[in-house]
Amino acid sequence: MTTQVPEAGRSNPPRPAGEREALERAWRPPVGWRQFSAVNNTRIGVFYIATAMLFFVLAGILALMMRTQLAVPDNHLIDAGTYNQLFTMHGTVMMFLFAVPIVEAVAIYLLPGMLGARDLPFPLLSAYAFWAYAIGGIAFFCTLFFGVSPDGGWFMYPPLTGKEFSPGRGADWWLLGIGFIEISAIAGAIELIVGVLFTRAPGMTLMRMPIFAWAMLVTALMIVIAFPAVIAATMLLELERAFDWPFFIPARGGDPLLWQHLFWFFGHPEVYIIFLPAAGMVSMMVATLGGTPLVGHRAVVLALIGVGVVSFALWAHHMFTAGLGNLSLLVVSAASFIVAIPSGVQVFAWIATFWRGRVALNAPTLFLLGFHFIFVLGGLTGVMVAVLPFDWQAHDSYFIVAHLHYVLIGGMVFPVFAGFYYWAPVFNGHRLSERWGRWVFGLMFGGFNLAFFPMHIAGMLGMPRRVYTYGGDLGWNTLNMLSTLGAYTLAAGVLLFMVDAARTLRRPQQDHGNPWGAGTLEWLPPREYGVRSIPLVDSRYPLWRQPALPQEVEAGRHWLPGTVFGGRETLVTSLRDARPMHLLRLPTDSWWPLGAAAGTAGFFLLLTVSQTLPAFACGVIAVACILRWLWDSDRPPPVATVDVGHGVQLPVGAHGRASHSWWAMVVLIAVDMTIFVSLLYTHVHLSMASDMCPPPGAALPPLRWPLGAALLLAAGSAAMALAVRRLHTADARRQRLLRMLAALAMACAAGAAALDIGGHQLAGLDPRAQGWSASVGMLLGYQAFHAAVLMLMGGYVLVRSWAGRLQPAARATIDNTALMWHCVTAQGIIGALAVQAVPRLLG
Repeated sequence: MTTQVPEAGRSNPPRPAGEREALERAWRPPVGWRQFSAVNNTRIGVFYIATAMLFFVLAGILALMMRTQLAVPDNHLIDAGTYNQLFTMHGTVMMFLFAVPIVEAVAIYLLPGMLGARDLPFPLLSAYAFWAYAIGGIAFFCTLFFGVSPDGGWFMYPPLTGKEFSPGRGADWWLLGIGFIEISAIAGAIELIVGVLFTRAPGMTLMRMPIFAWAMLVTALMIVIAFPAVIAATMLLELERAFDWPFFIPARGGDPLLWQHLFWFFGHPEVYIIFLPAAGMVSMMVATLGGTPLVGHRAVVLALIGVGVVSFALWAHHMFTAGLGNLSLLVVSAASFIVAIPSGVQVFAWIATFWRGRVALNAPTLFLLGFHFIFVLGGLTGVMVAVLPFDWQAHDSYFIVAHLHYVLIGGMVFPVFAGFYYWAPVFNGHRLSERWGRWVFGLMFGGFNLAFFPMHIAGMLGMPRRVYTYGGDLGWNTLNMLSTLGAYTLAAGVLLFMVDAARTLRRPQQDHGNPWGAGTLEWLPPREYGVRSIPLVDSRYPLWRQPALPQEVEAGRHWLPGTVFGGRETLVTSLRDARPMHLLRLPTDSWWPLGAAAGTAGFFLLLTVSQTLPAFACGVIAVACILRWLWDSDRPPPVATVDVGHGVQLPVGAHGRASHSWWAMVVLIAVDMTIFVSLLYTHVHLSMASDMCPPPGAALPPLRWPLGAALLLAAGSAAMALAVRRLHTADARRQRLLRMLAALAMACAAGAAALDIGGHQLAGLDPRAQGWSASVGMLLGYQAFHAAVLMLMGGYVLVRSWAGRLQPAARATIDNTALMWHCVTAQGIIGALAVQAVPRLLG
């Protein structure tokens, strides 16, 4: 549906007096202990940011402990085993519990305002993502206090982390704990992708969208592609540790390099997943602080996309010393140089914007200038380690430690702190102290360079990474003492910032008055409900082009000036040109996301300590809570169309490709398929590593078994497709036919899984025998898991139909179930084809 957009702010008549009060009632935040049931972005975003900063401080304390140990030679303040746990937890917490969550947290808090929306489209999903991250992350960190934290490095390379060399539970805590934290990050990414694409203010075309929104869109898409690889890797290593399936044991047909390929396919794009949101924040801030539009806006957008694409060619950048072929090394080395081009485009755009504008030397500007200096220096050392001969010498030395921190702290932490000083007034109307901010910057900038620049020299002098002490005759004494003094100076700056933030953020709420004179929509008057009316946008900097826009929005003279049904609502707009498409009814505060997150965390954490029955009980609780919140989310509207302002009538809700939930399912399927492709790659990799395929003692089932399973899968998909077509009316006869088709599809899926597993059992499959058999077992297990998921989804469709909740105007349940059904069918057929074809091709 397309809608002619009238001229906002002029055609709307004065609004009724009670509209604002109705909005305030609908969006009134919970108080007291009920605050934990909040789901809107202004609350969840604050919780998210505070928790991420807590992990930043905790990881920093671990770093200070390590620097204290290394301050002088031959120090025995901390023993080797404890030191291994400290550096593993420091890296893990910084990378998984701070770096990615903080950028998602800032996005969840700021993006609805930047987009001119009341909220993102899945508030319950945002709440679930936060609580899963917070509960699981805190439980994971607490393993330090019980001496069971992981000690294999944040990258967890096997065979060191296999059962033979790490027999305790530390590696399991990492594998299962980080696994569901990744699930939290993916849930946040789904929310951000759909939110950016479909909840922009009317008129905010893709090229009028704020750069930060572009950065988060690219980042979220990268998360969807990259993070499933590490989920697959953690599943494989946990199966090896728990059930002796030898994916990474060379003596039994496994390959430790398989882990490195999977992990770094996630790990190197993650560097840019951390950097790109920070770069988007910088692009927003330099324009405002320079008082001029960003130079090269379109080029910066293309650069963001370019960095996102090229970053996936860099995974072997960390494997230059792993014994790969020369061609692979040269290609990855070239890609490591190429990625500097789009990164450089952004840097020059920021410099040109500052050059063209008039810049005041305030706290956020100081942090941005510090970011430029540190990040460019880190980028130059990145070019150095992209040169193969140099990398062979510097690999696993303190030079790499210095490079990593210059890129990550310079490229992310300094922009985030600049963002805190810049966007603090959005929270409660008050700026952080300018005088204190200069001290914070001086301590952090000076302390950082004093801490990490000497590490370049120490690395060139031969100091290796991950050593807990060193001899006094190696020439590293002064350098390490300087690094330790710098670390404490940096920590003093962070502490001063925390004191100032606590002091400022406790002040009573007031209107900020746009203190920086910004041109983007997050600087509209802040309200719990976001905006009084959703503005019409006709430029990249609407507050500069339309100076009266804040008054018009507050007067309710734009889109959706009140609440149509007395609840929380926002507009869904078209993908490209942001034309109003339909009204989206949003859920109110709920305890179900917290319950689902607690159940999810309990499932993974209890499995770690071998409490199987309590773990599965928590899993049932998590699934029950998710189904309960879904039960109310798919409901027919009271009326078909409503007036959303300017006399424009829009539908209430949508289905199929016009529905936001349909697109969320598409993104979820992309995640699922990426995990599947990672497992398929595992099978191909181990097949090619075998001397014979299948190896001695292993065999394939006769073709009739996989062929029968494939035919059943196809029949199940056809039955589900017919069931979708039957939902034209709520007629009882059609509903009965729909239920029969859904039940038939369930029977086909179960039968296909039984044929798959039965055929391989008859062929004598033993996943413990060798890596090839383990990879086949993994593919079978993944397909069986999906068959169970389809049973759950199909059963939910049946219950919805019996309860009269499955209707033409409330059909998201069956539409989304059908999408997943077809995905599982494709996975099953492709997996069976690969298992049968690879040995024949290699033979």
